[in-house]
Amino acid sequence: MCTAVTYRTKDFYIGRTLDYEFSYGEEITVTPRNYGFQFRDAGTVKSHYAMIGMAFVSDDYPLYYDAVNENGLGMAGLNFVGNAVYEDAVSAKETDAVQVAQFEFIPWILGQCASVAEAKRKIANMRLTKTPFSDQLPAAQLHWMIADQEECIVVESMQDELHVYDNPVGVLTNNPPFPMQLFALNNYAGASRKQPANLFAENLQLDAYSRGMGALGIPGDLSSQSRFVKVAFTKLSSISGESENESVSQFFHILGSVEQQRGCCEVADGKYEFTIYTSCCNATKGIYYYTTYDNHQITAVDMHRENLDSNQLIRYPIINEGEIRWQNGGVR
Repeated sequence: MCTAVTYRTKDFYIGRTLDYEFSYGEEITVTPRNYGFQFRDAGTVKSHYAMIGMAFVSDDYPLYYDAVNENGLGMAGLNFVGNAVYEDAVSAKETDAVQVAQFEFIPWILGQCASVAEAKRKIANMRLTKTPFSDQLPAAQLHWMIADQEECIVVESMQDELHVYDNPVGVLTNNPPFPMQLFALNNYAGASRKQPANLFAENLQLDAYSRGMGALGIPGDLSSQSRFVKVAFTKLSSISGESENESVSQFFHILGSVEQQRGCCEVADGKYEFTIYTSCCNATKGIYYYTTYDNHQITAVDMHRENLDSNQLIRYPIINEGEIRWQNGGVR
């Protein structure tokens, strides 16, 4: 289970949590402009926009979970198990559409598109196929959030067709399909950051006996629908300064509202889902920030400090172990 969010102050930010029971060994990965993508059915692209994000690299190929490109367009793929349905790849003679394998979708969009508007035009002439990366890595059941500083969309490939939805809240979790996630916010129209007024009965003396009671009823469980409501309320109520430190700090607090603690979600006997990493990318500046379950220190990689005209992937392993800063006696 995962959660993706956008946020805007002076700059535009996009990030996500990856919640799962184990890690694949993902790394912060910069794909420079001249790294060649050999798409299964969409041809070879030798030059494209540079991008940075979190990826599992297999056979020198970046299988991105989330990423942004040098133009500020961001994208994240989240589990959509039971609803995601992709098409079979067919010969070029059988279709005029561009066929893109599910695992290629993020680099195919981010490599060519500078905005959501451009991404919409590409998607309109695209078939998303179930071609696997390998026998060991079958097609994952996902849906995607794509965003820039102006707009945000959700892409869902389902049994009936490929859907593209405008996303006015800039939030996505897993199931159900996005229209149902968005509709659920109607149940919380009365939630507020302000203290509640007594509308229950005029003849009863009802007091707000605690701060924060305006948000009474906002869910706090770990289900994907509840996380959508919780993080949407948190994001849309959030206030921060416009400096980079203030913005990044607030972003991690927003996603912290739906962090999963190990032990609270058992997915199999002795196996527990937890927040493996949380990311926040300044899409305006191309800086990828992250924390991990055992390392709350924010770590950053700036794509513009790399040679973006290279043809080789640039990879940084995640720093999983944190440190405690002692104020009265040094390291122990």
